[in-house]
Amino acid sequence: MRAWFGPVLLMGALVAVWLFAAPAAKPEWTPSSHSNFGLCGERGRPFACVTDGDTVTLGYGQTARRIRLTGFDTPELDGACPAEASRAQEARLALQSWLNAGPFEWDGGSQPPYDRYGRELRSVRRVHPDGRVEKLADTMVDASLANTDDWGLFARDWCG
Repeated sequence: MRAWFGPVLLMGALVAVWLFAAPAAKPEWTPSSHSNFGLCGERGRPFACVTDGDTVTLGYGQTARRIRLTGFDTPELDGACPAEASRAQEARLALQSWLNAGPFEWDGGSQPPYDRYGRELRSVRRVHPDGRVEKLADTMVDASLANTDDWGLFARDWCG
């Protein structure tokens, strides 16, 4: 009856070694080919535009790609109070400025994950010539324009 115990234990040990010792998959970072982000909703906007403080759109109409930038969460443009709506506008303009400040890259490769609204989910970073990595999420959080993506555990009350 215990003849199966040895092989099962060995198999469990092998699986544990594989899970914990195997190198984690590195995200695939792709340089963005867009360098001129306008504001979505403006007349004559460029191909790439900033929807709100954590979402961008590439393209027009039905074929547009909507991309939710991850690692942070900004206040909503139609906020619960005037203070939230004002902060959301600041976040939107800060995102536009950051994206237009120079080359950046995003993760997800050619097959990024999607959220429940059909938006691509991508992290964004800029690698400076000296090798320093600037993460968009950190920039937005450090500027007090966003919360971290922490499942709402430390969500800021934008109206309080």
